[in-house]
Amino acid sequence: MRNFLSVERGLEDSYPLRLYHKAKRFFWDPAALDLGQDQETFQSLPPEGQDLILRLVSLFLGGEEAVTLDLLPLLWAVAREGRLEEEMYLTIFLVEEAKHVEFFARFLERVAGRRGGLAHYHGPHYRRIFHELLPQAMERLWQDPSPEAQVAAALTYNVVVEGVLAETGYHGFFRMAERLAQGGLAMPGTLEGVGHVKRDESRHVAFGLYFLARHLKAHPGLWAAVEERLGLLLPEALGVVGEIFAAYPGGAPLGLSAEEFFAYAQGQFQSRLRVLERSRTLGTEALEDL
Repeated sequence: MRNFLSVERGLEDSYPLRLYHKAKRFFWDPAALDLGQDQETFQSLPPEGQDLILRLVSLFLGGEEAVTLDLLPLLWAVAREGRLEEEMYLTIFLVEEAKHVEFFARFLERVAGRRGGLAHYHGPHYRRIFHELLPQAMERLWQDPSPEAQVAAALTYNVVVEGVLAETGYHGFFRMAERLAQGGLAMPGTLEGVGHVKRDESRHVAFGLYFLARHLKAHPGLWAAVEERLGLLLPEALGVVGEIFAAYPGGAPLGLSAEEFFAYAQGQFQSRLRVLERSRTLGTEALEDL
């Protein structure tokens, strides 16, 4: 007979449970977004401006589909250990990833009039992360749910894919919105949706840092593996940023700057790394300011 922890002790007022409650408060529906103005604005843009937006959306859609497909092994590993509050949060985490797929797919269909055919926007560094490193790290958990494997999965998924690449992508959307506004153009539904996605992902990153802090406090010897994994992932992530701007040798549309985005991505990486370094001694207390 199984011992149900919630019956034995009640739900623990833990960091994951607080994230779970916050996710419920901020629930949103991609289908409720009004994209009418966004379609008009998109159609009025020159071809290079449309191309840049399509490129960013295709990267997001492919990434969101990948993380939706790849999350289950981590949820299974956590459930196998009886970590009920973490499993509760990861269930709503998975729902949010599915909504992100819906949002970006809806943008492509309703705003850009496109369905598929965007794989040419995915360069070698992007494919290396989303077709190799991410699924390999996550699927490893089915056979090897060890602390080292769990740490490798969270570093790939939460720290780099969400905490570096996705955050840099949001920065790109907001920068484009500023440029469009200068020309009297707006994409309000898209910005509202991106804002919702960003807020969801901030919780996902926070969970990943909590998860890693818990492991690093319990297993200090894993730090060398952390450094090795991040050393593998960071060049690939920066390579994705480079691929975006390399597509526009005459300068990116809408006045976007490669230097700004490289600096932003590296800043996001360094901020996550500082939390992980503190967590080696402080454990999950290192997250108090997040």
